[in-house]
Formats: sequence, structure tokens, C-alpha cells
Amino acid sequence: GPMADLEVFEERAKSAVSENKSPDIGFRWSVNPYRGCFHACAYCYARPTHPYLGFGAGTDFDRKIVVKVNVVALLRARLSKKSWRRERIAFSGNTDCYQPLEAQYRLTRGCLEACAAFKTPVTVITKGTLVRRDIDLLQELQRVADCQVSVSIPFARDEDARAIEPFASPPSKRFETLRVLANAGLEAAVAVAPIIPGLNDAQIPEILRRAADAGATSAFKVMLRLPLETAPIFEARLAESFPFRRAKVMNAIAEARGGRQNDSRFGSRMVGQGPRWQATERLFATQCQRLGLRYGTDERPPVRPEGETAGSPQLSLGF
Repeated sequence: GPMADLEVFEERAKSAVSENKSPDIGFRWSVNPYRGCFHACAYCYARPTHPYLGFGAGTDFDRKIVVKVNVVALLRARLSKKSWRRERIAFSGNTDCYQPLEAQYRLTRGCLEACAAFKTPVTVITKGTLVRRDIDLLQELQRVADCQVSVSIPFARDEDARAIEPFASPPSKRFETLRVLANAGLEAAVAVAPIIPGLNDAQIPEILRRAADAGATSAFKVMLRLPLETAPIFEARLAESFPFRRAKVMNAIAEARGGRQNDSRFGSRMVGQGPRWQATERLFATQCQRLGLRYGTDERPPVRPEGETAGSPQLSLGF
């Protein structure tokens, strides 16, 4: 099986916290305990970050995984500095912090313990059921700083997800994870990430409804991005899994980008200028409003307004 092909490379990283300066990402600081990701999502925009020691962006990304064994010590050192302002840290900017290797290495847990010790708020985004293991710690973070957990669910049906995100936990399990988190009193969000025009945009209402039923209080979306190295991988998986829809999806992506059919659609810019994207935008907003879900700007869950307690859904759409 896939676990048999996995190669693990332990490294001593130089720093734990990366600063992000790209305006379309909602976080300034992020921590990535791992490079590469076992989930093997075909659309993953982080693939181009993997060419490292000669690794490729294709199967190497999901089968040669670098583990930053010293990340917890580095993070503690950073958070203990006088200059650290307790700004929110995202887990993770690039790869899933609860991918299977975390069960052995426990680096994400160690990093969250550091954030709790230094009262630093966190946002966790994952497709992994392993997040349930750390509920005690996430509750503590919510008490001492702030903590938001987002579960990424781009497909409503397990078989669609299996085709595009083959080794991530199935959506049915992710909805369950949302329920477990919400029942533990945590502020849980659903991330419809990414939205792939022509493939999963029609599933938005069902995903949001099931997330709200499970107890999610907020939602956000991420539009598909296909950087150069990711595009051919995504297109090949699409051709293999949805041969009759491939042309329709590729056209819909181009249309959502404002009708540009040429290669600029594979720039690292996100999809989203054309009328099709505006329709998706409206659909998402309307559904959230109907279900009482707060919704964030793209790429980031809404941060709870100061003084509002967890669990009181706030219906205003002032984001």
C-alpha cells in the first residue's frame, strides 16, 4: 500500500515560523512541521514548494516527506522572545499538520503546547481525523488565547474525494470530526477548499448544510489555484477519474478566471474574476446567511469579534 512507498527525511530546520507576505493568504505567520503531504491531493498548491534535495512536485510531494524534528524547540525559542506579540499562528500554511506521520512524531501537538504556554492564538486547518487526539489542548488554547479549528471539506461524497484526495480521510469522517470538535465546545469552521469550478461548486449547499448540522459556526472558501507544477498533475488526475467531465471542468476553470483560455490560467493567481465565480460567491454567501454561519473572506475563517463568546453565532456579514 501507499504507506510502504513512504520515505521519511528528518531534518533540522533553521526556523519554525514562516512569515507570509502574499496578500491573498489570510495569515501572517504559519508553522509547517512537515514538508510534503501524504494526502496526495491532486490540486495542492504547495507542490511547487517541494523541489528540495532534487525532489519533484509530483509523487515525491506525497511520498518523500521531510520532518522538521527540531520544530518544537525552535517555536518555543521564538515565542519566548520579548519581541513576540502573540499574533495568531496558522497550522499549516503549506501541508496538513495532522497528516499520518504526526501520530508518531507529535510535532504539531508539541507546537500547540508551546502556543498554549505562551498564550498565542492559533488557527488549525486540516483534513485529518488525528486533530481529535488534541482536543484537550485545543480547549486549553481556546481558554488562554484563542483557537479556531477548520476542517477542509471540498467534496460532499467520499468517492469524489477519493479520486482527487486519495489518502485524506473521507468527507464522512471529516463531518464527524466537525461534530466531535463542536461537541467539545471548540469553535469549528468548515473550509470549502478548494472550489473547483465545474467539479464541486454545485456541492457547496450540501457541504455547508452538513457542516452546520454538525455544529460548525463559520465557513470560508478557497478558490482553486494551479501553479505551474501543479496544473499537469491535477489535469492528469481529472482525466483519469472524471474523463467525461475533464473538458467541462477545464473550461469552467478558464471561465471562472475571466475567460482566459491561455496558459495564464496556470499562473499562481487564484481563479476568480468571471461571472461564474461571482455566481459561486453569491451562492456561498446566501447559503451561509441561511444557515446562520459566519463567513470569512477567502482563505481565512472569520476571527471571533472581541468579547463574543464561542458558540454564539453572529449573523452579521461584515467581513
